Amino acid sequence: MARVAEKRRKTRETEVCVKLDLDGKGDSKIASGIGFLDHMLDLFARHGLFDLELTCNGDLHIDPHHSVEDIAITLGQAFLEALGDKSGIVRFGAAYVPMDETLARAVVDLSGRAFIVYHVQAVRDRIGEMDVELVQHFWRSFAGEARCNLHIELLYGSNQHHIIEAVFKSTARALSAASQTSERIQGVLSTKGTL
Repeated sequence: MARVAEKRRKTRETEVCVKLDLDGKGDSKIASGIGFLDHMLDLFARHGLFDLELTCNGDLHIDPHHSVEDIAITLGQAFLEALGDKSGIVRFGAAYVPMDETLARAVVDLSGRAFIVYHVQAVRDRIGEMDVELVQHFWRSFAGEARCNLHIELLYGSNQHHIIEAVFKSTARALSAASQTSERIQGVLSTKGTL
C-alpha cells in the first residue's frame, strides 16, 4: 500500500500545497519563496528518503513567519496522513548528524501525542531572509500536526547554517527510521493497541 499524501492549506496569508511519499528516493521539488527554507526542505527530503513536492505562495512582503508556519502545518498533516493507520511501523527513531563542527541529535516517537523539546541555541538572528527563531516554530508546528513526540538537541556547534542543517538532517533521518515498517510488528507497536 502506497504511503503517500497530498495536502493543501489556504488562508488569507498563504497557499500551501504538499505532496509526500514516505517510501520515496529523496527526490524533491521545493518552492517556498524562502531560499534558506527551500534548502532545508530539500535536505529533509533527501536525507529522509522522502519524495516531496512543496509550493507556497505567502505574504512574504510582511515577513516569512506565516509561510514557515503554514508549510510546517501542511507538511505535518501530510506526514500523518501518509502513515495511514500506522500498522507495522517501528514507531521510534533517532539520529545523530554531524556538520563540520556541529553535532545535532533528533529522537522521535510517532505516538499520536504531540510534544516537542527543542534545545538548540541560536548564535545569530537570521540566515538569508529567514529568522533563526522560526526553525523552532517550524518543528513545533510540524510535531503538532504530525502528532509526534519530537526531541531535537544541539550537542555543540558554532556556525548557524551548520546547526540548522544538522537539525533538519537529523530530524529527517529520525522520522524516516520511525516510519519504517517491520513484518515482525503485528498491528501497532503499543500495549494500548492504538497510536
